[in-house]
Amino acid sequence: MSTTDRLLLFLHIGFAIFTLGPLTAATMASPRYIRKGNVVVLRYLTRVTRIYGLGTLGIFLFGLFLAKGRFNQMWLSASMTLFVVALALLVLVERDQRKAAHALELAAAEAARPVEAAQPGPAPAGREPAAAEGEQEPARPAAAAATFEDVAQVERGRIAAISGVVAVIWLVILVLMIWYS
Repeated sequence: MSTTDRLLLFLHIGFAIFTLGPLTAATMASPRYIRKGNVVVLRYLTRVTRIYGLGTLGIFLFGLFLAKGRFNQMWLSASMTLFVVALALLVLVERDQRKAAHALELAAAEAARPVEAAQPGPAPAGREPAAAEGEQEPARPAAAAATFEDVAQVERGRIAAISGVVAVIWLVILVLMIWYS
């Protein structure tokens, strides 16, 4: 193996470690933050998925340069095919992350709107606020009291399933690369 090939292999492995690790962590953490209703973190994870997903193309290109046209080998063709499948699945994950963030924003806006309308205004003259008279505060609407667990359940489940499949694909590619190289 020439020095250039060794350098490309080193870059290929390093790029794979520092790209696929954060990408897998971001996709696997998304369902947790959808369940918690944390839109800020979910938007960040969506951005990480998009950026590192595009970065995985560098891994693919380094692999193509290392292959040197030996695409007739079964393990190399299988690895490249699995990589393309994983990229397609990552597009679906990123789409579902965006849809879940949008659904969470809508649910938060929906929950905040009735609460604002139910807030008592200034007490009429000569009358103390209801809480001071021993009465309870107006009940919060059911939508505001509910957690975000019911919001974006389909997206949350799909992200969890697909990100697990993508992680297994990365592991299969790793085994193919190590076993046959």
